[in-house]
Amino acid sequence: MTTEPEAIPQPDAPIQTAVAPSGVPPRFVGKVALVTGASNRGIGGAIAERLAREGAIVMLLSRTEPDRLLDRIGAAGGSCRWLRCDVTERDEITRVLAHVIEQTGWLDVLVNNAGYEVLGGFAELSDDEWQKLVGINLSGVMRMSHAALPTLVTRKGVIVNVTSASAQGGTPGLVAYSAVKAGVDGLTRSLAAEYASKGIRVVGVAPALVKTPMSARHASSMTEDAWRKLVDCHPLGIGSPHDVASAVAFLASHEARWISGITLPMGWMPSYPLPYEASSGTSG
Repeated sequence: MTTEPEAIPQPDAPIQTAVAPSGVPPRFVGKVALVTGASNRGIGGAIAERLAREGAIVMLLSRTEPDRLLDRIGAAGGSCRWLRCDVTERDEITRVLAHVIEQTGWLDVLVNNAGYEVLGGFAELSDDEWQKLVGINLSGVMRMSHAALPTLVTRKGVIVNVTSASAQGGTPGLVAYSAVKAGVDGLTRSLAAEYASKGIRVVGVAPALVKTPMSARHASSMTEDAWRKLVDCHPLGIGSPHDVASAVAFLASHEARWISGITLPMGWMPSYPLPYEASSGTSG
């Protein structure tokens, strides 16, 4: 889908920098952040709210306007705009990014959050589903990063990629999704190495199960026993979108200036579950 130029909302005046509310570290005052795939509820929306709360001008790119999210950010005193954009369309990305720079003057943070998921056995995976997963989850990250890097270089900016624990641990039923997100992890590491000399940082977050509308749909189709096994995979319990947003805000901030080329696992940990307590006679 391609959006015509006139479909892009045109603000009456350039967007002004928000002031961080009292009690919130002003880590992003004077900064411009762009978040793809932000919806009214979910990880992208939580990231947008967190960055806006800390003073950033936040530009949201998605195919559907997150009206309730925009209202929440505005009511909290944040600065936020939505632009319609499909991350599978390079011409559209180029046009929208040019509009962002025209309105804000620069870009400091790019959060590649837009994603698509297919749940099912590998044998049933179709070519069309595979291509859609690659187009949004991997090529979309490549296109957005490729278009934004010239501007990010002038600001020594940051790219934060939202991947998945499935990319690092492997998940039956999410073979294609895991593979594509693993590709994003590789892109994160390689871009970080290539652009470090230019002052650019590239990092990622890999959340396990997070309470979102998407995960709720999956949970509704599971048996109680299957759900309990899934929950048991998370030593610290199921996460919330705001848990991910907090990590993104740190990694995108100056406080993480010495961190690049890593993808942070969230909500799970690789382990070999030996029955230590039973074999050693200990009990916590």
